[in-house]
Amino acid sequence: MILVTGGAGYIGSHTIKQLLKRGYDVVAYDNLSEGHRELVLCDELVEADLADLDMLRRTFKRYPIEAVMHFAAKTKVGESVEEPQRYYQNNVVGGLNLLRAMLEHDVGTLIFSSSAAVYGDPLEIPIKEDHPQQPKNPYGQTKWIFERILEDYACAYGIRYIALRYFNAAGSDPDLEIGEWHNPETHLIPIVLEAALRKRGHVEIFGTDYETEDGTCIRDYIHVNDLAAAHILALESLKDGNPTTAYNLGIGKGYSVREVIETCRRVTGREIEVVEGERRPGDPPMLVADPSRAQRELGWEPKFKRLEEIVETAWEWQRRRV
Repeated sequence: MILVTGGAGYIGSHTIKQLLKRGYDVVAYDNLSEGHRELVLCDELVEADLADLDMLRRTFKRYPIEAVMHFAAKTKVGESVEEPQRYYQNNVVGGLNLLRAMLEHDVGTLIFSSSAAVYGDPLEIPIKEDHPQQPKNPYGQTKWIFERILEDYACAYGIRYIALRYFNAAGSDPDLEIGEWHNPETHLIPIVLEAALRKRGHVEIFGTDYETEDGTCIRDYIHVNDLAAAHILALESLKDGNPTTAYNLGIGKGYSVREVIETCRRVTGREIEVVEGERRPGDPPMLVADPSRAQRELGWEPKFKRLEEIVETAWEWQRRRV
């Protein structure tokens, strides 16, 4: 059985669906502060927080857990700058509780939901796994710290893990059974689509003076189902005896904020009002992955390689929720 922390969240819920399709037994663990019970497709859901060590222990005692996929984290860059204590408490201390419960119950396999935020401002594009790690916001710091903790636990206790540093998750389940659902929404593509649906008046661009071709930030967008597939391949890699490591997950192509907005206009056929604002603290100008190691060593290949394809799945989900 696989324990999926943050299983009611965006990426966790999509990964649970893929795990179930592949025949895995799954138990989700989520405090439902940001996730949604309706997105959890497995039969077992433990509604609890990582801060609750006793509940973690009871969960490991109750279920025959063989491995953990750890998604539970606070993820908003801007919020992490304003409230770093919440991020260190949840993402680092909560993660330590999880590791403690794993060790106490002889569970030694973990797939960690890391982030491209560990790199900070890139020195070269595309970014490879050996790029220097200098996170520039507390969210990225928490992911970087937890990767270091995993390194130490691997050496001292034999924990085997793979950290997946993914870039910008986007899109929704093409079957429309589950999808991206944040409240409030903070991700660019659904924000733009909400503007197309007139659920918000406009889209604000945070910074138009970056050293990029059109002055706006550039990001590598990867479909959530491709992320889910990579987590399962990583799990199977560890089961096959391959070593602990970290992989970048992206499609290897970047799109600017203006390009994302224009793509959403084409997909929806609707006009979208744009307002230009100031930069947000903690935003690197460009993040684009070199995913070749994951492709080579895990056999992972993204199915959604064009931004239009990703936006189309997000658009169908957003229209369904109206």
